[in-house]
Amino acid sequence: MKKQQHTAFYITHNEDKDLLMQNLAKRNIFDFLPPLTTLKGEVFSNKTLQYFIDEELRHDHFEITAGMRNKLSLSSSGEQRKALLSYIVAKKTDYIVVDNVFDSLDKATRQTILLSLDQLAKDILLIQIFSRKDELLPCVETIYIINGNATSSKLNRDEFAKRALVNLDDIFVGNIPPPPKTYILQSNPLVKMKDVEVAFNGRAVLQKICWEINCGEFWQLIGPNGSGKSTLLSLITGDSSKGYGQDLVLFGNKKGTGETVWEIKAKIGYFTPAMIQQFERQDSIEQMIISGFFDSVGLYIHPSDIQLQLAGEWLKLIGMYQDRLKPFRMFPEGKQRMILIVRAMVKHPPLLILDEPTAGLDEEMAMLFTALINKIAAETSTTILYVSHKEEPGLSPDKIFELISTPNGAIGKIVK
Repeated sequence: MKKQQHTAFYITHNEDKDLLMQNLAKRNIFDFLPPLTTLKGEVFSNKTLQYFIDEELRHDHFEITAGMRNKLSLSSSGEQRKALLSYIVAKKTDYIVVDNVFDSLDKATRQTILLSLDQLAKDILLIQIFSRKDELLPCVETIYIINGNATSSKLNRDEFAKRALVNLDDIFVGNIPPPPKTYILQSNPLVKMKDVEVAFNGRAVLQKICWEINCGEFWQLIGPNGSGKSTLLSLITGDSSKGYGQDLVLFGNKKGTGETVWEIKAKIGYFTPAMIQQFERQDSIEQMIISGFFDSVGLYIHPSDIQLQLAGEWLKLIGMYQDRLKPFRMFPEGKQRMILIVRAMVKHPPLLILDEPTAGLDEEMAMLFTALINKIAAETSTTILYVSHKEEPGLSPDKIFELISTPNGAIGKIVK
């Protein structure tokens, strides 16, 4: 039997990935001989990982272990992906569908996963689903461009490399809408850490972190998987009890001097792609944005005229005003993320935290996000903390804070 050619599917935010998955599993429309329906396959994806994490959290069922901490839910993105790949390989499958395999991975972990897949490609058919041109696996020979329920083209590697990106000049027309009110802050800096340390069960995570974030600055937080970025964020948002008893100041108040978590969160706009799963109601995108004034999951209060006006101005800015009454759940994930970033920003919070906002997005949507974030930085007084180890072309942070892993916990330094 002739050996299958490794194949990839390039898919943008406008297309239905679930439908593509169904077609791969049930229909022989992509020239696979023999058809995939006659072969044993597994899926390497964020959705698969989330299934096993949910099994841990809901049913205390541990089918996959990862890293030194064993639990997937407590492991870094890199540890999770390595563990899932080992689990799939052990099942001796005929083919593996790898979906956006490099999401949220640092350079070292990306290289480790890439080498593992390159080795697997000698014996197992790999079918890649990807959204960034620079993530095409070296073993892939054929690339399909997905367009709706069909393919617009079938290309080889050289043809795909020459494919031009969409021109996104003058994406957002007009200025950022004004704030509904002005926040009165007690002091600058917004966040101040001096020799902050965090450990879990005797394992050091952060070591003597010293960092000041001042009003109006645009920071990027970088560091390898497992270096403690999420732990550091939880200190800033007030979600971690590890901040008590430390030299940590948030919005002018030392941690533990009487402020509540909700008083801290009221001054923060926050977005991470995982938030999308929290919004299961049939709220319109207009209602979703207005809910940002109240920090609620859904809208339960009749909005004021000014809130309706500001939501409309934001929707006009991102080119979605005509869709304002349509349900949030009907839009593709890229546009859902854009709406949630506007929701986080609608009240012009003193601090906007964006945690891996472009992970899994195609080039076009990532460029849109980058342009919007740069515009917010240029036209508002909101401080931005952008968390990602991926260097997005065109992103313009003022400063970069890097976490560097050591055996005694991560240390931090300003690299820009």
